[in-house]
Amino acid sequence: MSITTAPDPLRTLIDGTWVAGDLGTLDSVNPADARDVVARVPALSAAQATAAVTAAARALPSWRATSSIDRGKVLFAAAAGIRDRAGELRDLIVREMGKSPAEATIEVERSAEMLEFNAGLARLPYGDVIPDRRPEVSAWTTHEPIGVVLAITPWNDPLMVPCRKLGPALVLGNTAVLKPSPDTPAVALVLAEIFAAAGLPDGVVNVVTGDVTEVGDALVNDLRIAGITFTGSTATGHHLSHAVAGRPTRLQTEMGGKNSAVIMSDADVTASLEALIPAIFGQTGQRCTAVSRLLVHSSRVAEVEAQLAERARAIGLGHQGEGTTIGPVVNDRQLQKVLGMIGTAEQEGATIAVGGDRPIDGDLGMGCYVTPTVLTSVTTQMRIWSEEVFGPVVAVVAFDELDQAIEMVNDTEYGLAAGIFTKDLATAHRFVERVDAGQVVINLPPSGWDVHQPFGGFKESGSPFKEHGLDGLAFYRRIKTAAMNIAH
Repeated sequence: MSITTAPDPLRTLIDGTWVAGDLGTLDSVNPADARDVVARVPALSAAQATAAVTAAARALPSWRATSSIDRGKVLFAAAAGIRDRAGELRDLIVREMGKSPAEATIEVERSAEMLEFNAGLARLPYGDVIPDRRPEVSAWTTHEPIGVVLAITPWNDPLMVPCRKLGPALVLGNTAVLKPSPDTPAVALVLAEIFAAAGLPDGVVNVVTGDVTEVGDALVNDLRIAGITFTGSTATGHHLSHAVAGRPTRLQTEMGGKNSAVIMSDADVTASLEALIPAIFGQTGQRCTAVSRLLVHSSRVAEVEAQLAERARAIGLGHQGEGTTIGPVVNDRQLQKVLGMIGTAEQEGATIAVGGDRPIDGDLGMGCYVTPTVLTSVTTQMRIWSEEVFGPVVAVVAFDELDQAIEMVNDTEYGLAAGIFTKDLATAHRFVERVDAGQVVINLPPSGWDVHQPFGGFKESGSPFKEHGLDGLAFYRRIKTAAMNIAH
């Protein structure tokens, strides 16, 4: 890997102007090589964060009055801008977040689709004519934007998640302040450039980069924020919930997951693992829908463990060469967390069948890499069973009956995704009906990237507001009911 010289400081978009940070810059570092500074991004002050909210509030009346069709045209133009800069965005996601080029390519494509889908919704009817019991009275509903939206987005999908949130917010007439993760801020700044070039009016989208300890309270506690949409850790989601308690501020959270896949006795093991390997190790396990618990019927455990270990050993690390599959975890803090959880599992009695360590030599030793890890002899009393890892680690656990497997799937504070591999239709339907998860699949890896399919979890995995699809509009709009006496 070639190491670049320190880049020039970037600027961020506030009220249509590209500004530097009052507090200097923060370095965004390549997780594949700690020597590589990807970008130097503005470290905004609390006052600048407040100015971003002011800009969004000032732009709201004009953007709300803009025809929804014209708002949709801006989103279509932004989607085209993403496609025009697809190669640049792919390379930046690889370098700043650590995805493989193939994974980053998919993210760029899905991001454009997020904006295109929501742009198309601009031509849908917004409201209904409804009956009224009174004679000579006409009644109807209209849909309105909720106001200024604060979008707090994570590092694992640094382009797609902002598009997932900004698309529906903007097409409905809201304005926004985007707070990207400090691990992947440069991607958000390119997105801001794309929106500006697409003709988005000044102040409609503003990007706040910097240390959350400096800007977080200024954003979250600003009473002009009508809604906060957040994707990230469960702990931060709880903090936001407490922060807005007692206020009319809406809160949408998409948080953690401890997702299980079940392999029944009648399943094709080879085909099942072919589908599951990307769901377990893809994106280095850094997906909220990643499968980290593999529940296997006791009659197939030996077969699954042998094939799973063989496949895990074949996964390459890094971004160069044939056979490369996964990149690093996002930073050293995440690296130490993942290695620590593997070590704790071993101390509690689990067996490390494959992996469990990090490369220390050569270029890989300069990055935050974890070898794909398979844990066996796992029990439901271990921490690895209940806690989210967010790394390339899977725990294999045996079961004997379907009801036992369903109980084990539901044995978690989370409720995001679950899947089953079986040839029996009744088994599949029973599983779907009884598992406590928002996303359920049969003979497939977990879903979550299709913009037209509602996405979101139950329990500690998130709030009742879904993302994606027509259901994804609900968070960003309010409904007004009107009635008129037509006799006068």
